[in-house]
This record gives sequence, structure tokens and C-alpha cells, in this order.
Amino acid sequence: MKKMLMATAATALMAGAASADGHAETIKLGVILGFTGPIESLTPSMADGAELAMAEVTASGLLMGGAKVESVRADSTCIDAGAATAAAERLITADGVKGIMGADCSGVTGAILANVALANGVVMVSPSATSPGLSTAEDNGLFFRTAPSDARQGVVMTDVLMEEGIKSVALTYTNNDYGKGLADAFQAAYEAAGGEVTISAAHEDGKADYSAEVGALASAGGDRLVVAGYVDQGGSGIVRSALDSGAFDTFHFPDGMISAKLAENFGDEIEGSTGQHPGTDSPGVAMFEAEVAGAFDSTSPFTPESYDAAALMMLAMQAAGSSDPSAYKNNVMDVANAPGVKIFPGQLAAGLALLEKGIDIDYVGATAVELIGPGESAGNYRQIVIDGGEITTAKYR
Repeated sequence: MKKMLMATAATALMAGAASADGHAETIKLGVILGFTGPIESLTPSMADGAELAMAEVTASGLLMGGAKVESVRADSTCIDAGAATAAAERLITADGVKGIMGADCSGVTGAILANVALANGVVMVSPSATSPGLSTAEDNGLFFRTAPSDARQGVVMTDVLMEEGIKSVALTYTNNDYGKGLADAFQAAYEAAGGEVTISAAHEDGKADYSAEVGALASAGGDRLVVAGYVDQGGSGIVRSALDSGAFDTFHFPDGMISAKLAENFGDEIEGSTGQHPGTDSPGVAMFEAEVAGAFDSTSPFTPESYDAAALMMLAMQAAGSSDPSAYKNNVMDVANAPGVKIFPGQLAAGLALLEKGIDIDYVGATAVELIGPGESAGNYRQIVIDGGEITTAKYR
């Protein structure tokens, strides 16, 4: 059946190529990320990763008879749902995008999905929205993510801390969907493994002084402070206050806290601290780095996932023979998973050519893509440790 669908798609593709005046289509894809806000140090590389995939496909001349792919950026702010939905609405109604690479933070991603993508029937592929709540959100088959759910990250955090011999922690989280979802998932996994969470306390972003929050965390105690926050916002404020007061000197950092900014802010002050973010040591990582060739930071969290998110949309379009989201949404899972010829970074042209011939592909990409359940990554993680004031790799999980 899948082969027959591919053949039908190829026929539609040939018909589409003979468009008015013989001009190939220009397909616009939205890139909506928090270019301002609490993860603004992460998003430039994420956008660059997605746009690298778009440039690769455009240069191939093989997408739907030579279609060009154009990126249109918009600012999600990461935290302002109203601003994010307005930006997404503009991408769709004014710019005419055929899909959205994003959003980034879980709260704004859920808001865009519920208020904009569903209403307009537009596909979204997020590289970094990790709230477990998104796994069950109503999406009409339009929402996918190349990052895993924080239900998985909670288990990985538990494994890391237990292996480090950390049996009790204080926990603080940014007061939004991402922070609360991750905190709950971690606490459940950690306590089930025999660990003790001495306190689980929300913190608000944007404050100048976190001494009261740190005072409560210090009073509860713990072998390590887990900071489920944002590196460009309150998370770093918590760490600075904890260090200055002597309340804690080692920390555990989930994905929202890990970027070059973390080492820049604290260096060897947080020596021995640990953490994790989605990542893999699969062959695709090295191939992605080779494609980037130093143009931007290919190792920055969620940057490989952004390349893969954009690639999946374009490959799904080729499989469907259409840039209409109502058509290609049905092909995202097919191109992402086995069976099929494995496709890695730098091989998007080969993937497009195979799909045009009706041959199945299995897009492995930069992050060993395997979409499960509601269309989300199964979940591989890079475990980090602060060594010599730098973020270094301990292992992959």
C-alpha cells in the first residue's frame, strides 16, 4: 500500500511541476523560536540548523519539480503565549507558510498548536518543546517533535543522579508548562528510585533578586540543587544567588539550562555539576557537523533537532507530492521511520530522489530520528559534567 501511495505521489508531483508559466513553487516555512527571552542564547543556532536543511533541499532542485524553500523567522519569546500566537498567525495569514519549524518552549508551542495550527491546518515540528502534556494534546495529526518528552528526561535525570550517589536533592523549576511538567516527571521517577526531593518550589523569571527562593531551598537541604529553569533567565539567577550565599556549590541542569552561556556565566564556580540534554553520538552527528563546517555551533542543544525538524517536513512534502499540510502531515511518520533507505545529514537530495521514484526512506538525520506514539522522538540524551569550567560530555544515554 505504501508503495502504491508513493507512486500516486510521484504522479501528482509530475503534474504539479507543470504549473502555470512553468515556474517552480516557492515554499515558505516558518521558523518560530524565542529570539528574545529566556533561551535567546540557544535559538540562533537552532534557526541556522533548520535553514541549513532548507538551503540543502533548495540547492538540490529535486523537491517537487525544483521548488525553492524560503525561511520566514518569527519570535515566539519562549514565554509570552499571546505574542507567540500573534507571530504564528502572521506567518500563516500574511506570509503563507506551509509549515512551522517550532515553536521552542512548551507553553508557547501548546498555545500556537491550539489557537493557530489547528484552526489553519498547519503542520508544526518542534525541535525542543518537551512538556509531557504535549503528548496528549489535540493536534489532528499536525504536531510532531524531534525532541523527546520530559517524561523520558525525568527518568534520565534520575539515572544520572543515582549513579553519582546523589540520594537527596532540592528542586526548583520555572513556573510554566515546561518547568512544572519536568519537575513532576523528575520527582516521580526520582522518588520511585529511592531518592528524596526535600522541596519542589517554583520560581518566576525576570526577578533581580532570588535570595528568598534560595533561602527556602537551602533550608530544605539536599546533596545537590536541581535547577529546571532557563539559562538566560531565572535559572541563572537562582544559581548565582546560591553560589553567592554558599547555599549550594554543585547543581544538576536539565536541557533549558545548558548552553555555552552556562559556562560563560559560572565557569569553574559550578565545577562537578551535572546535567543532560537531548543528544546522540550516532553517525549522523558527525555528518551534521561536517555539513555545518563551523558556520555556527552545531553542538548547541536542539540545533541538530532543528535541522531534522525542517528536513522531515520537506521530505514528507516530497512523499506526498504536495506542500499542502493536510496532505503531507500523513507522510511525516513514514519518512521518519523504518523501513527504507537510511538518510543522514547532507543526503537530503538522495532522499528526495528516492521518494520521487516511490522508494521508501528511513530518515535517521542528525539525531537518530525515530518517532514514536504521537509523533515524538523516542529520546537519546547527552550527559554532561562541568570540568575545568567547561561543559564536557560524560556519556550518551
